[in-house]
Amino acid sequence: MRVTRKIDYPGVFAALPSPCLVLGTDLVIADANPAFCEVTGRNRAELLGQYLFDAFPDNPADPEADGVATLQASLHRVLASGQTDHMALQKYDIPVPGNPEAFKERWWTAINVPVLGPDGMVAWIIHRSEDMTDVVHARRTAHLPSVSPGREAAMEAELYARARQLQQLNEELRQAHTRERRIAVALQEAMLHSPDLARHPDIAVRYLPATGSLNVCGDWYDAVDLPADRFTVTVGDVVGHGLMAATVMGRLRSALSAATRTVHGPAQALEVLGMYARSVEGALAATAVQVLVDCHSQLLIYSSAGHPPPVLLHPDGTCELLDQATDPPLGARPEHIPRPQANATYTPGDTLILYTDGLIERRGEDIDTGLTRLTSTLATCTEFGAEHLADALLARLGLASGASDDIAIVVVRLARATRPH
Repeated sequence: MRVTRKIDYPGVFAALPSPCLVLGTDLVIADANPAFCEVTGRNRAELLGQYLFDAFPDNPADPEADGVATLQASLHRVLASGQTDHMALQKYDIPVPGNPEAFKERWWTAINVPVLGPDGMVAWIIHRSEDMTDVVHARRTAHLPSVSPGREAAMEAELYARARQLQQLNEELRQAHTRERRIAVALQEAMLHSPDLARHPDIAVRYLPATGSLNVCGDWYDAVDLPADRFTVTVGDVVGHGLMAATVMGRLRSALSAATRTVHGPAQALEVLGMYARSVEGALAATAVQVLVDCHSQLLIYSSAGHPPPVLLHPDGTCELLDQATDPPLGARPEHIPRPQANATYTPGDTLILYTDGLIERRGEDIDTGLTRLTSTLATCTEFGAEHLADALLARLGLASGASDDIAIVVVRLARATRPH
């Protein structure tokens, strides 16, 4: 029997050869390893609990000192994005131990790494730095026969200036990317807007584009109100990412919304959508699943076009896969064949979950493994309302910060009819 040894994380942190700090989200020092204490001449006890920039302020004797501003900007980027941030060579003098009014010249490179909590948000920041002072000084004093001292100083100044220019360029690129993401988010929100959804407080939706994408994708969701206390919920998935997939998604979503209001049941709606998909470039092999909720009969009527099965979660933690009406993806058949449709009954208090494949699929796994992981996780969320369940599901599956594939989720807390039949 193989025994897994527990890792001594405090011991590992203490043994790291690079100077490291652990910072809270308020930038208060939570820990400092021996390497950091040695290079700064400080002891761990005096650093713990201090605000980082109270412990290491700018050198007041240097009018061009910008170490605090540069490091602070990097740390705030980590907090805002949840992504690692690399810093260029930086002059950041530090106080002389025992004489806080005196400062020693120091040059550093640094990397700031987020540590995410169970909710996917930044909980801590690891600040790892490397003291480059000796390297900078060595360049100043090295004997280079082919380079005059004046030329060497000019080269050093140029190198430093280029490092700062590169850092400034990186910041400009970050700002441009942030603007693009805001535009993309506004576009996606406009495309996914559903007036009917706003009338259902017991429905929660989540949309997460693939990590590294422009915040637009081909996954989508929708809700459509129908007469007699009935409504449909749908999720779909267009192949690919980015603006092209989002454009195709918008066309398919609009077409299905219109079909849902004019035909009888999810199977017919998906039949219409499948025929339409054959005329839309990029729509072939898209998937979708629709569930019609009849609140009077407490019946779920559903049909799937190549999509992962919805899950009906019962209050006792058992899960029922709605997988009895699965058909090929949209436009996969050259000829028209009626799609299947199936029914399932529900009890008020049950929860219906629709999702796209990014929620369950992992590289190297089969879909059954992903479905088992999903249902096991849902079994721990029976006490949650729709909004809380959606967040908990993403967090417990380790997807709160996104994944390699797009994700859309619809969570419906099922109830009785709101008015007499």
